[in-house]
Amino acid sequence: MDRRLSLLVAVSLLVAVSFTAADESSDDSDLMIRQKLDPSAVHGVTQFSDLTHAEFRRNHLGLKGSLRLPSDANKAPILPTKDLPTDYDWRDHGAVSPGSCGSCWSFSTTGAMEGAHFLATGKLESLSEQQLVDCDHECDPDEPGSCDSGCNGGLMNSALEYTLKAGGLMREQDYPYTGTDRGTCKFDKTKVVASVANFSVVSLDEDQISANLVKNGPLAVAINAVFMQTYVGGVSCPYICSKRLDHGVLLVGYGSGAYAPIRLKEKPFWIIKNSWGETWGENGFYKICRGRNICGVDSMVSTVAAVHTTSR
Repeated sequence: MDRRLSLLVAVSLLVAVSFTAADESSDDSDLMIRQKLDPSAVHGVTQFSDLTHAEFRRNHLGLKGSLRLPSDANKAPILPTKDLPTDYDWRDHGAVSPGSCGSCWSFSTTGAMEGAHFLATGKLESLSEQQLVDCDHECDPDEPGSCDSGCNGGLMNSALEYTLKAGGLMREQDYPYTGTDRGTCKFDKTKVVASVANFSVVSLDEDQISANLVKNGPLAVAINAVFMQTYVGGVSCPYICSKRLDHGVLLVGYGSGAYAPIRLKEKPFWIIKNSWGETWGENGFYKICRGRNICGVDSMVSTVAAVHTTSR
């Protein structure tokens, strides 16, 4: 058996053992296994290290519904990709607000709207996640009963549909985040500051994802977050990762390469803003390999193609 085949067999065995055990414990051995499966990243102690994977998934991940895009979703137009920049990061262009916490699907939605609003107006607003948590009960038309439901989960496309119908989102300062879904809806349409004109889904092609990111601003994406539980830094490029989407995040940029010692070459990567605050990861951000739809990161990508504003 050659070295590559031996490695693949060993990795498969590690996966089978580790993430069954991870539902029961998240101890040092689990951390060591994650590091071996994802050697180009740094894994260590985080605020989630003492949780089992089941607890982590239940309390900190919130993507809800099927893994397919709605059948009636608008498809983003094909964009030219010939002259794309080698590296691009919306943090350097003012379209990404400081780190915050929130229900992942609502955070991903507001992040995409904040970026599009910035492109349309030149002003970066922090938009209300709590409005989505309290007021958005939009349902996936392809999956009856799968509706946005606060801390019990939601979908970014459904949240964008709600925003389109409601007329927009309020500022976070006018409708602050509380961390619970026990309150009543306090939406005030006279305080709307950003509105969706339309939104669309992007194909799995990574050049098209990059082109939409550069043209339209940060993108709402879904991902499998299994390696995010213990992520500390570096570029996450696991040998094997499920594409079962369970977490909503914001794609804000990409890089041309970061050295991966185990692969002895540069690996291009995506730059992702997470919703767990600046003490997690690289100041609240996550880097993951581009090129192979790692952890399903290319599978559910939405762009807010146009935003108009309502003056207050």
